[in-house]
Amino acid sequence: MKTICFYFQVHQPLRLKRYRFFNMGKDHNYLDDVTNRSIMQKVATLCYLPMNELLLRLIDENRGAFRVTFSITGLAIHQFREYAPQVLESFRKLAATGCVEFLGETYSHSLASLVDEEEFRDQVISHCDLIEKEFGVRPKAFRNTELIYSDHIGEMVAQMGFRTMLAEGAKHVLGWKSPNFVYANALDQKLRLLLRNYKLSDDIAFRFSAQGWDQWPLTVDKYVSWLLSDDMSGEVIDLFMDYETFGEHQSASSGIFDFMRFLPQGILKTKQLEFATVSEAAAKYQPVAVLHSPHAMSWADEERDVTAWIGNELQDEAFHKLYALRQRIKQLNDPDFDYVWEFMQSSDHFYYMATKWFSDGDVHNYFNPYDSAYEAFINYMNVLSDFEIEVDKRISQSTAQSA
Repeated sequence: MKTICFYFQVHQPLRLKRYRFFNMGKDHNYLDDVTNRSIMQKVATLCYLPMNELLLRLIDENRGAFRVTFSITGLAIHQFREYAPQVLESFRKLAATGCVEFLGETYSHSLASLVDEEEFRDQVISHCDLIEKEFGVRPKAFRNTELIYSDHIGEMVAQMGFRTMLAEGAKHVLGWKSPNFVYANALDQKLRLLLRNYKLSDDIAFRFSAQGWDQWPLTVDKYVSWLLSDDMSGEVIDLFMDYETFGEHQSASSGIFDFMRFLPQGILKTKQLEFATVSEAAAKYQPVAVLHSPHAMSWADEERDVTAWIGNELQDEAFHKLYALRQRIKQLNDPDFDYVWEFMQSSDHFYYMATKWFSDGDVHNYFNPYDSAYEAFINYMNVLSDFEIEVDKRISQSTAQSA
């Protein structure tokens, strides 16, 4: 019996408005509220609401045999509250079934694990508190932003009390080994790792509607035959993807909802495949080996590294200038400044500054609201510079008042 583990990532960044140099010192409202509202409501209509309704139906029809896992960022939940409260309610209904697991991650979908252990820890605690408040359960398993993982990051996650973590089944780390087993962290072997089968995941997430693909159209029978194939060795097949795959990245007209409507039944009727949440799958199987990943890997691009976010001079300058502010932000202990600090950390801002227009340029272009990496950098740095001025001004005022 093989276990199928479906995991969906739910995230929407808070997008910055076009912020010119001449706005600095005058305008401290950095967000494009109109765009943020319209995108959230559009994705809610296309994806979140119909897909949540479908999953609820599938769980009911299969009497709990169909099980899925979500990670929802703090920024996404913030926007659900503001712009689409019905989406939040639909996730609560899923939580109430007992067949859905919610993972811990960074509140802001940030890259803090790469640069600041204390900030990373604070964000994870903040996110877990939020998930417990909204869905009544505290996360036991962890998924880092963009599936970023290394031996050291895994060790930090284990020290926070998690016993399971998700990572990418990257070839340069796995070598000849299969992603379809449970592995252990190299520095703390109590931490179990579930690795994304990126081929089978991307067959749904990226190739489903690609008519030039030699396997198009993808049918339930064909996909189930791949899961059962003798070539698909292992114990647990991890299908990890963005939730926006359903209805946004792959439109309803592509047949993606019909595919998911009949996939669970097609899998369960084989009597050779079952579904489990992340924690259930990790508990069922013993790790077959230690996974060694001294350098950070992710699920992005062909390289499966972190160069989509920190890989050029623009990204590095913005990244280090941002995190240089942390101690001053904590010194202020002001919710308004904390809020800006949170949404400025989203990995999306750094992704927009990527200059990798070779193997994965089309993917980067799809997600980028800017015409160029340089334009994204200038806009972000204008906002960050104004924010830094305001932080220093507030610190000076506080110091003068206490003197």
